[in-house]
Amino acid sequence: MRDVLADIQRLRERGERFALATVVATRRTAPRPLGSKLVVAEDGALAGSVSGGCVEGDVHAHATAVLGGERPHLVSYGIDDELAFSVGLSCGGEIDVFVHEPDAAVLERAIEVIEGGERAVLFTVLDGPDAGASCLVTERGEAVGAGAERARGLVDGLVRGARDALVERDGRKLFAEVYAPPPRLVVVGAVDTGEALCRAAAGLGWSTIVVDARAAFATPERMPSAGELVVRWPAEALADIAPDHQTAVVVLSHDEKFDVPALLAALRTEAFYIGAIGARRTQERRRARLLEEGADPASLERISGPCGLDVGADTPAETAVSILAEVLAVRAGRSGGRLQSVRGSIHADAREASVAAPS
Repeated sequence: MRDVLADIQRLRERGERFALATVVATRRTAPRPLGSKLVVAEDGALAGSVSGGCVEGDVHAHATAVLGGERPHLVSYGIDDELAFSVGLSCGGEIDVFVHEPDAAVLERAIEVIEGGERAVLFTVLDGPDAGASCLVTERGEAVGAGAERARGLVDGLVRGARDALVERDGRKLFAEVYAPPPRLVVVGAVDTGEALCRAAAGLGWSTIVVDARAAFATPERMPSAGELVVRWPAEALADIAPDHQTAVVVLSHDEKFDVPALLAALRTEAFYIGAIGARRTQERRRARLLEEGADPASLERISGPCGLDVGADTPAETAVSILAEVLAVRAGRSGGRLQSVRGSIHADAREASVAAPS
């Protein structure tokens, strides 16, 4: 939704009707991820993309039909499709696209959620007599739209997974779009690798925070890519930052008086990734110190140290790529190995999600 938000806002301000076409499932190698959207205005204007150009013309026709009164519906495209020569996906992938005219009240609340940095899930029914019906449920339980009770139990798992998903509830297929603020990267240690990490993470749209008790190190001149600089002892800073399930913490300080308290503080949070730089001997010494300070031995398995993937990194910029690659792999639940060795989809979001609701 973020990619086409400005276009949607312009159409709403002008009072123009429009249809949304959304990628709700992918198989094999698909050109665009789940949640990708094409906006089709009543006058025929287009914004966004569902395939990088392969099937947009046909999707435009379906969207126009929906605006003309046709029911919301699902359209499948793929290389085996009888339309392969005209609208097939040359990459060999397959996609399912759902086309509907969005509910105005639900859409308005969704826009507020995105702009306000809230967490919520927008559910859209894909089949049955109420196909196209939608509801938005926030992390706090507020609901707008129809069918909230059907989907409310799925919200927590989806928000924590942080990925759009095709889910089933009461025998119905629902597409769940997850809205959340950008993931956060907290770097402990205002060093050159920290600056390189912030620069790389900012390119992904992540928010970044650098923590260092040394005011002479934590300066905008030394760390120009940091979204926020916090000049405090790491344990105190992390207590205030309160890393959650969408936060990665990387400790680069190389000094036990900084990194041991920082790691202890990080282990008390929900951070999905905790990394620490340093050679294996340093890691062993640090582990012993953490145990002396009362850390639960099992919790130390959460610490990735030495952090990063084995890519032969040498410079600070290369080391940052190595660390951030591991962070992304952990977040996606992937191994971080070579793609040519992967069996199955190479995309983290290409599988149907199975999200269990509490009984």
